Amino acid sequence: VQLQASGGGLVQTGNSLRLSCAVSGRIFSSNVMGWFRQVPGKEREFVAAVRWGTGAAYYADFVKGRFTISRDRAENTVYLQMNSLKPEDTAVYYCARGVSLDTLPSAYNSWGQGTLVTVSS
Repeated sequence: VQLQASGGGLVQTGNSLRLSCAVSGRIFSSNVMGWFRQVPGKEREFVAAVRWGTGAAYYADFVKGRFTISRDRAENTVYLQMNSLKPEDTAVYYCARGVSLDTLPSAYNSWGQGTLVTVSS
């Protein structure tokens, strides 16, 4: 399976972006699709995840109320709608496929290449 993340860019504080993750290959109903982010010198951190079968979504506390994860099963695509962006949201964002819901990157076995989000103050 291959994951292709896109949609990053440069935005001002308070604006929005929508990231997409197009998946080629099979995604099983039991899979979990997640978004993570990473800044240089720091560990990759969990942002949000969605169960592919049910659509149930989970979020890190620091994005609750601002970000929304969703999936389009017909398009094999996962989205991350990011609103009210802050400078501290600046990072490379990665999508990933996992076999169980977890906030640890090690639980995900397929990764996209990442897309850079830069939020200016």
